[in-house]
Amino acid sequence: MNLRTKSVEQSIADTDEPDTRLRRDLGTWDLIVFGVAVVVGAGIFTVAASTAGDRAGPSVSLAFVLAAVACGLAALCYAEFASTVPVAGSAYTFSYATFGEFIAWIIGWDLVLEFAVGSAVVSKAWSEYLATLFGQLGVQVPTAVPLGR
Repeated sequence: MNLRTKSVEQSIADTDEPDTRLRRDLGTWDLIVFGVAVVVGAGIFTVAASTAGDRAGPSVSLAFVLAAVACGLAALCYAEFASTVPVAGSAYTFSYATFGEFIAWIIGWDLVLEFAVGSAVVSKAWSEYLATLFGQLGVQVPTAVPLGR
C-alpha cells in the first residue's frame, strides 16, 4: 500500500504546463449544455420525490431538508479543498494531496461508481418520461423486458 502524498506545490507545477491548462472561458454553447444537464439532473429528484411520496408520506419533506443540509456541507468542504489545493480537479486530486495515493485511488474508483449509478438513474427517469409521452401519443411501449422463460 502506497501512502505517499503529492504536495500542493507539485500539484500546481503539474498543471502549469501550457499543454495541460484548462481554458477559463464559457461560451453560449457551454451554458446551454450546463442548463440541459441541470434539467436532466432534476429528473432524479422528481422520480425520487414521487416514489418516496407514495411510500414515506410527510417525512419526505424532512428527508429533503436533511439532504439539502448535507449538500451544503459538502459544498463547503469542496470550497475549502479548492482554496487549499488551487488546481483543476475533483475529490481525487484533493484526496491525493491530503490523504495519499491509495486513498485517492479508492476515491477515484468511487467517483466512477457514483457517475455510473447516476447515469443509470437518469436513464431510467428519461425512459419513463419517454414511455409516458409515447403512451399519450397512442403508442404502447413495453416498460419491462422479460429475461429468460
